[in-house]
Amino acid sequence: MRIDLHTHSSASDGTDTPADLVRSAKAAGLDVVALTDHDAMSGWSEAARAADEVGITLVPGLEISTKLRHRGVHLLGYLPDPAYPPLVAALDRILAGRTERTPAIVDALRRHGIDITEDDVRREAGGSVATGRPHVADALVRLGVATDRTEAFTSLLDPGRPGYANRYAVPLEEMVPILTAAGGVAVIAHPWGRSGRAVLDVAVLAELKDLGLAGIEVDHQDHSAEDRAELRAIARDLDLVVTGSSDHHGLGKIDHDLGVNTTDPEQYERLLSLAARRP
Repeated sequence: MRIDLHTHSSASDGTDTPADLVRSAKAAGLDVVALTDHDAMSGWSEAARAADEVGITLVPGLEISTKLRHRGVHLLGYLPDPAYPPLVAALDRILAGRTERTPAIVDALRRHGIDITEDDVRREAGGSVATGRPHVADALVRLGVATDRTEAFTSLLDPGRPGYANRYAVPLEEMVPILTAAGGVAVIAHPWGRSGRAVLDVAVLAELKDLGLAGIEVDHQDHSAEDRAELRAIARDLDLVVTGSSDHHGLGKIDHDLGVNTTDPEQYERLLSLAARRP
């Protein structure tokens, strides 16, 4: 059984519709795929219909923007109740922060001499409810300012670059209990990617487990072989679920093909068992 528990569609910053993503997952030989759009659950229904049509198991999920010690941490949530009021309220506030940041980024880029407008970004975002920096990056590519998303981020949109603007994210230590109370299973995405090692050490992960954290994403393209070995040992010591995934964004990310990393079936069954025991 091949299981990929972290993918994105056009409901956030992927380039495939939810249905096309599911069809691509089936074509890639996956048996199980999780749709985990950024701060959004709007793609679930479309993805579920496609999963029924092609015969693949869909795990509804999302990737939530959080912060810990002033650093961004992404939290994967699997199988939460999408109507749980505290979860809905938290996501609404995060999405509002995304929306409010776009004009600030555009203004900063224009001050830097780049002729970009909010309409340019909206065209790239399409129907996404989670407009963000990737859509600004796509607009910069279309305008010929950058060759791809990676260059747009490293040269203009990453922290410290001319087009960076901060935005609201829920404190991680608040979001884990909210997600757990919503019946979801909380797993930290790529914990040691993007300088995450600086804040997500063993002691912090142990504290988060006490708050309801269920697992960590170990097998991810942002992790070296050494990182993976260390994280797997930490997960074993803390009795956390170990996941692996592609973090697929369609054409939005290179080297993140569907199924490039997968989750062990036993670990997947542990995740499902935890979800079944949630309120």
